[in-house]
Amino acid sequence: MGLATALGIGVALAVAAGVYLRLLRYTYRLRGDRPTKRWAHTRDGWAIALHQRTPKVRAFVEPVLLCHGLATNHLNLDFEPPYSLACAFAEAGFTTFSLDWRGAGASRPPPGRGRFDFDADDLIEQDAQAAMDFLLQESRAPKLFWVGHSLGGLVGYAVAGGPEGRRLKGLCAIGAPVYFHSPRWLARTLRLCTWLAWPVAFRQRLLSLGCAPFMGRLTVPFSDVLLNPQAVAPKVLRAIHANLIESMGYRLLRQLDDWTWHDRFCSRDGTTDYRARLAQVEQPMLVLGGTVDGLAPPTAIAAQADLLGSPDKTLMVFGRPNGERLDYGHGDLLFGRGAPKEVYPRIVAWVAERATPLPQAGGQPLPEASRAGR
Repeated sequence: MGLATALGIGVALAVAAGVYLRLLRYTYRLRGDRPTKRWAHTRDGWAIALHQRTPKVRAFVEPVLLCHGLATNHLNLDFEPPYSLACAFAEAGFTTFSLDWRGAGASRPPPGRGRFDFDADDLIEQDAQAAMDFLLQESRAPKLFWVGHSLGGLVGYAVAGGPEGRRLKGLCAIGAPVYFHSPRWLARTLRLCTWLAWPVAFRQRLLSLGCAPFMGRLTVPFSDVLLNPQAVAPKVLRAIHANLIESMGYRLLRQLDDWTWHDRFCSRDGTTDYRARLAQVEQPMLVLGGTVDGLAPPTAIAAQADLLGSPDKTLMVFGRPNGERLDYGHGDLLFGRGAPKEVYPRIVAWVAERATPLPQAGGQPLPEASRAGR
């Protein structure tokens, strides 16, 4: 085969791949009403995207900040209804903002800065502060509620235990373990991802999009760690892989790898112990997990609930042993078939019970009170 022929075949394959991926993006595009995109600017120059949903009638003073986990974007918490916790909050009368962390979704770095040049400390010290500044200025509220899934919950814990914690009215951490007692094979998988990410990022976004049509038809190795395949509708699973998955930066993965192997939750230089600070938190705390969550198992979730110093803390673990229709894994708490009816209402109710009603909304009934921890 001559060089010209090989080059021609390569170009043809590249064009075919591009057409295939464009077709997938169109096929699995989200069709519901999308939120309004706003921007918060960090001290180090990032433009952080915040996706706002405004209720028809605002019923509460405090806004809600929704924070996604690793390798996802804001759609983690604001997908197509009924799989949108943001919509559930807006329907209850809350102004909601779903954030894209730096390196994900629409958020943009400053000129000359790499998209994946950051770690967890940057999310805590830069993105979180900028997002809170924006929300409180926009809503003219003194405090806000933080709802975070996985890494988004961990960042929330780090914020709650620090000086910025005074601006939180309450925090809900969904599947966000501060103890890392993962099986060795899971820790080794994370290390492999870290190696594959060197020196910039593990770019699985296009791979995820390309595999989307096969999700729900084929079982992907280790997929049960991230969610219970039997709990998520195949159509939803395919749309998730086409729209939600993001690439992971090397610096962030390296820090998470350190936390996992050494069972610690601390700053990059080790001088700030985020886990130890949780014993002094005073804000209301909701700790939420699933019975079959491989990343945040019930034992780890219960241990961190015990660690929290808050006098107002609630533990909820969702699964068949506790009365739900199915056992919930890591992602199922947001995308499981029963999540909109079994999980979302209890999160919204917990927040509403602790929120400040606006005077004109004082006569409106709040959501049914959530049950106490199980």
